[in-house]
Amino acid sequence: MPRLCTFFAVATLLLPCSGFAQQAPPDTIFFHGDILTGAGLSGGPVNTPSARVSALAIRDGRIVRGGDDSSILALKGPHTELIDLDGHFAMPGFNDAHTHIAYAGQQRLTLDLDGTTSLSDMQSRITAYVAHATPGQWILGGGWDHTKWTSKMLPTRQDLDSVTAGHPALLVRTDGHIAVANSAALEAAHITSSSVVPAGSKIDLDASGAPTGIIREEAALALIQKVILKPDAEVRRKALQLSIDDALAHGVTSIQDFSDWDDFLALEAIERDAAAHNGTLPLRVSEWLTFNDPVDVLKQHQASHPASDPYLHTGMLKGFMDGSLGSRTAALLAPYSDDPSNSGLPRYDQKQLDAMTTERAIAGFPIGFHAIGDRANSMALTAFEHAQTGTKPSVSVTPRYRIEHAQVLDPKDFDRFARLHVIASMQPSHLLTDMAWAGDRLGPERVKYAYAWRSFLDHHVVLAFGTDYPVESISPFRGLYAAITRQNEAGTASFQSQERITLNEALFAYTQGSAFAESAEKQKGRLEPGFLADLVVLDRDITKATPQELLHARVLRTVVGGQTRYLARD
Repeated sequence: MPRLCTFFAVATLLLPCSGFAQQAPPDTIFFHGDILTGAGLSGGPVNTPSARVSALAIRDGRIVRGGDDSSILALKGPHTELIDLDGHFAMPGFNDAHTHIAYAGQQRLTLDLDGTTSLSDMQSRITAYVAHATPGQWILGGGWDHTKWTSKMLPTRQDLDSVTAGHPALLVRTDGHIAVANSAALEAAHITSSSVVPAGSKIDLDASGAPTGIIREEAALALIQKVILKPDAEVRRKALQLSIDDALAHGVTSIQDFSDWDDFLALEAIERDAAAHNGTLPLRVSEWLTFNDPVDVLKQHQASHPASDPYLHTGMLKGFMDGSLGSRTAALLAPYSDDPSNSGLPRYDQKQLDAMTTERAIAGFPIGFHAIGDRANSMALTAFEHAQTGTKPSVSVTPRYRIEHAQVLDPKDFDRFARLHVIASMQPSHLLTDMAWAGDRLGPERVKYAYAWRSFLDHHVVLAFGTDYPVESISPFRGLYAAITRQNEAGTASFQSQERITLNEALFAYTQGSAFAESAEKQKGRLEPGFLADLVVLDRDITKATPQELLHARVLRTVVGGQTRYLARD
């Protein structure tokens, strides 16, 4: 049997949906292609007749039939649109299981520090941005990553003070778990050496006891964010459109996203405007809700938009167990190997977490926990186990549980993942960034159980892949490369290569695995009758490409619901 958990095998090897007998001509036919339907990705061959077709017929946004050109073209009517794929490879659209699209777009509209190579590079970008700032304007942005700098040193408030010309500034690290604030921002938020630090967070102090400017984790960051004017509806909308366009250009047709509730309202507004012009939202979005919100608020949010909407609806509840490995705020069972006085910052007391998880499970919510460190993953699994015990038989259908990132595990917890049917929602492209320092953080033994995709599959745990966009590029091709090679992009260094997986397994995780994670495996991830007509056309057959060729794969066309939403320029 393929390396999949037993409970998933039934769900993913479903017969094609019935009820789509040919009653009218297709709206669209794609023909003269090399189309991977998704059959075989669970571990079987991908060159069988059922796995490859040359043409697809689409009606009302769903696949009607697939087959050879002659049989499918015979279905055309007088108004059927015919699209010649010119022999190109096509496959199910990518479903990114973990994004932050609002933040990604807002980062582009503010000070984008992604790719800075040093503190001086960061300061140069700040200087250029400040030159166009209005009096009193906050300098906001993010994307910096000190682990990519030669110095590896975190920036300080003084580093910002020298280039912000008195403007208050808050600049978030690429992972979103720490930020650096300048003196004006700290003063505006009344943060001093004697400030009370919220549980699960930290304000770094220097040798004299004064704040360095580094603020760690959400609760402490909120002390500053509450004095900053929030983006208005138009800014949110513009940011979302930028991110949606970026996703479509990379072949992503569905995302599972965590942004502010106000951003969900902005997405609703975009959808309403599209509907007014007989259109739809161009990208499918399952928007997560905040685990910590009261259950009555969560129910109101969930009910505010129809769950039946295939383009936009609310999904799971998202909670945070800890921070990030790069920021040394991930909660570990033993201290960091390169910081022996620090074991990270867990966000919850276990008893409190168990009670909250059970309450929300009884209310019927699917739940996903951000957990990076082995302690955080263990806490999340314990909470899920408590919830599964506490909801029987009061809940007729057990909500799906998942852990986001699952980067470092206690070896015994692989079995717990499998026994509790917890999905491992992971972002393989994180490895491309983290491999340069993860070994230093974890030490030679613990690192063996980090980013452990093969171990999860060997324990029959479902993998769902994504990018954590904008922490990493939304390109799925970097993730595929990382999953099958566990090498840096130059191919000159490897990281725990025993945890590599096959390309078929990685493609499955990026399509059908992600669909399963959002309870959409009966309509997403495959190009078969009854499934949503979401596909991507590429410039090469990635099932036959070398790893380096994967990195250079180019999207030619992205189709959502049978409609072309992105078309590459020649």
